[in-house]
Amino acid sequence: MKTRLLTLSLMIFAIAMFRILPHPPNLSPVAAMALFGGAYFADKRVAFLVPFLALLFSDLLLGLHDTMLYVYGGFALTVGIGFWVRNRLSAGRIAIAAVASSVLFFIITNFGVWLTSALYPMTFDGLVQAYVAAIPFFQNSLLGNLVFTTVLFGGFALLQRNVATLSENV
Repeated sequence: MKTRLLTLSLMIFAIAMFRILPHPPNLSPVAAMALFGGAYFADKRVAFLVPFLALLFSDLLLGLHDTMLYVYGGFALTVGIGFWVRNRLSAGRIAIAAVASSVLFFIITNFGVWLTSALYPMTFDGLVQAYVAAIPFFQNSLLGNLVFTTVLFGGFALLQRNVATLSENV
């Protein structure tokens, strides 16, 4: 059991480090980390805790920002989407979860940008402007989520085939 817990945790922390490396805007592993944690940690507290700590650690290195509440809220809901995936893991279900979490994250975090920044007027039109301005970044967000979700879920599936102790529930 400890081998599985350690492996899952190390995978999440390792993929979180991609946030620190140079990358195109919004192409990051954030949602994939949350989905993976929700899907694979049997203890729901650990499913939240490990990905949150990895995200917090990388945020401390990158710098804190005004929209963290919204990012972490979207992250928590994405862990919940991971719970939906966990009992019936399949490529299709994981892909749907990855797309759904990208859309959810887009809606929540861009609402946070509108609410916390002076970039847009505090009107309905300002909110629409915030979402429209964020559309070009959504492509990278979705791509990053799909790529990193594939790496995490596919990588762990390969590991499970070759390391018997990884099949145990944590």
